Parts: sequence; C-alpha cells; structure tokens
Amino acid sequence: MNSPLQTDLYQLTMAAAYWRAGKHEQRSVFHLFFRKAPFKGSFAIAAGIQPAIEWLQDFKFSADEISYLGQLRTANGQLLFEPEFLKYLTDLELDLDVHGMPEGSLAFPHEPILRIEGPILHAQLVETALLNLVNFSTLIATKAARICSAAEGDPVLEFGYRRAQGPDGGLLASRSAYIGGCVGTSNVLAGQKYGIPVKGTHAHSWIMSFDDELEAFQTYANAMPDNSTLLVDTYDTLAGVEKAITVGKELRNNGHELSGIRLDSGDLAWLSQEARKRLDAAGFDQVKIVASNDLDEEIIETLKQQGAKIDIWGVGTNLVTAADQPALGGVYKLAALQETDASWSPRIKRSEQAAKSSIPGRLQVLRYEEDGTYLGDAIIDIDDPLPDLMEITSPDNSLQQKTIPQNAISKELLQPLMVSGEVQGTLPDLDTIRARVADELTKLPKSSQRLKKPHIYPAGLAPSLNQRRTEMLTNVKS
Repeated sequence: MNSPLQTDLYQLTMAAAYWRAGKHEQRSVFHLFFRKAPFKGSFAIAAGIQPAIEWLQDFKFSADEISYLGQLRTANGQLLFEPEFLKYLTDLELDLDVHGMPEGSLAFPHEPILRIEGPILHAQLVETALLNLVNFSTLIATKAARICSAAEGDPVLEFGYRRAQGPDGGLLASRSAYIGGCVGTSNVLAGQKYGIPVKGTHAHSWIMSFDDELEAFQTYANAMPDNSTLLVDTYDTLAGVEKAITVGKELRNNGHELSGIRLDSGDLAWLSQEARKRLDAAGFDQVKIVASNDLDEEIIETLKQQGAKIDIWGVGTNLVTAADQPALGGVYKLAALQETDASWSPRIKRSEQAAKSSIPGRLQVLRYEEDGTYLGDAIIDIDDPLPDLMEITSPDNSLQQKTIPQNAISKELLQPLMVSGEVQGTLPDLDTIRARVADELTKLPKSSQRLKKPHIYPAGLAPSLNQRRTEMLTNVKS
C-alpha cells in the first residue's frame, strides 16, 4: 500500500517549517541522481520509475494518517504539528512536474534520473519514497544486467525471493531483475503481478522425503512430465545424473522429454562437463544443465572461462540483495528556486569532496550518438543556450574533458512523466522496459561494460553549466 508516511520524519518537520515560514508554495527544482556507479562499474540501469510515478499518483493523506501525526509530541510533551498544518496536509494534492529518464535507460554518475519541479513543500515530502523506490530498483536492475552480461547470452533465472529483504523488497527485486535481463523468476507473485515468466524445479526435501532417489525422480516426473528438471546433487551428483537419465528414458517412452538437471553444489565446472558427457552419450543432448549455488557475475565469468557446460544460470541471494553493494548512493538535492519575478535562482551544495558538491540549475541530459554508438552525455541547464561545440567536463575532475563531434546526433533523456500532478501518456509495460535495456546496452561501448576496470563513459557538464558551478563553488555563502 502506498502512503505519504513512507517518509522520514524530517521531511514532515521541514514541511511544517516551510508552511509556518510562508515558503511552502515557492516553486523549486530537485534532482534525483547517484554520484558513483555501483559495483565498481561505469553505468547503472535507471529503474523504479514506474513504481515511483504510481506512488506519486496515490499520494493523499488519509484520516488515520493525519490522526497519527496529530498524536506525535516533542521531547517536552508539546504537539509536534499544529492542527492548522495537519488541516493543510489533509487537503494537499500534489502539484508536481516530473521529468525522468525512460525506465530502462542507461544512467551515469551525476545525471538526474528524475527532475522534480513544484512547490517546495510538495517536492520535499516525496524525497524519501522516490529515493527508496529508484535506488533499490536501479541497483538490482544493474546487478542483473552485469550477471546477464557474464552469462554471454545464456538464460538467467532470478531465484532469490526467499533471501530478499522482505516481501516488498523481493517483489521489486524480481521486477528489476527481469528489467535487467533475467528471463524468469521463481517468485510466483511477481509472475502474477508483473507478467514475468515463472520457473522452478524442486528442492532437496523432495528427494529426502523418499527412501530412494530414483523413486523420487520418477514420482516427480510422473506428476510433471513436461516440466521435469531434476535436482541431482542431494547425495552423489554423478550418480544422480545417471538416475536422471533413467527417468529421461522412461519419459521418452511415454511421449515426453526430460527438461533438465540442476546442479546446486560442488565443482560446477567439472560436474557440468561430466554431466554433459553422460547426457549426450545417452542421447539427451537437448537436456539443459541448470546451475545455482550462490552465483554472481564474477563466478559465472570464471565458470565460463573454465569451460563449464551450463545452459541456464539460477541466481538468487547475490542478485536480489546486491550482496557486494547492498545500496545505491542515490541522492535528492535542491537545485533551483523561483523568485517573485518568476526567474530561477540556482542553488548549490558545496563539499570538501568535489563529487559531493551538487550541480545547480534546472537540468537536462543530452545523449550523443554516432553510427549506433553512444559517445557521451552532456548535463545542461535548460535555461542556457547550447554551444556550437559541446565540450563536457567531469563534475569530479575538471581536467577530464571531452569534445563531442559536431556531426553526432543527440536526444533529451528527461521526458515529461507528470505535469501538475497528472501522469503524461501511458506507462510502458515491463517487456518494453526490458527491451529498452537490451537496446541501450548494444549502443554502449564494450569497454564501458567490462565487469572489472571498465572504461569510464564520458558524462559531464556543458561549458556554461560548468562555469556557473565553478563560480558558485568559489563564491557560495556559508
């Protein structure tokens, strides 16, 4: 259930202070972005956009929620929120313009994934939920894309619901993993809710519930003659493979085919090679070998290098929890305020760390392309004229610059998703988003997709924006 209370308390106390100060209707611009690509890579897959828009659509304080807020008290026992402010929240309807990257787009550090414009109180109240939805989904979609890249076109199944971070986290993880390239999930609710293909075999408990492994295989195959992938490593893996072959012959005699075997432990490279030899020798070259067992992109890459004969990869814990980096450092920063004369005043956060200093203005991202390959991204202020020659400067290092060829074509990434709180157009279905990811990755140079020490894709500030930021960082008042 979506709720405005899916937020941090300080968003509400700031909202109350804006309201008390009479600043609550001042128009503002915030940007949602990340500072560093996850997993020591060069890119991320922007995800969670549709859930974020759906959350904004549902934004409305209920009577019970207002009643709860009305009971909160300060340390000395006073009411935390004035009744008049709570009445304001009761009647509040979001009036926000939201521009965002199409879900499934490639995103790079410092680029706004979302631009939120509207009354500052409104924009402040939605910060926490938007970060929660976009950060997690982007992280998992990116992890899935990396795993699928390591699998080199082999199907990857998401098997992680049982170890996901709670029911909601498991559901969003399944959605995001599918966006990132997985072909199916074990999560049946995700299948029902999102239309993701559901896949599964059986557990060791099935085998252990019988006195004989062969009997267990035969009984399961009898119940599921057209969906029999047998888990062969409960006792002795290669002996289990031989028993699976016996069941495969019985299925074939009855007009069915063994779908596959699954390896869940041991030396997956060697065992898969041995299993493949035995299956092929018995006439079961079509039977797929599925592997699981705490896989991730690095293990899959290593198994590939060792010549593993694995057809399908089942990835669970390390995918849905993003175990090597369990959070994306996405942030939400104020970038501009509208003055009484309707002009925009840029705002900046200064930091001793260059990467943590924000980018002022109302931002857009231009992505440049030539001959089907992305060349670089320019972060621009929409109120600035475009230069004749686009030279971009890294927000992290002013010495890192790139000139975009004049014949390159560009597209604006941030598209209108909501205007005055109303959704624009029809939100895309999951397969459309998933196809966008695949298309985007074909245009990203392979050097920027390496799992280790990738080439850093050029994404930087346009000249006028870089100059303004530099001047503001020098002159900003503390």
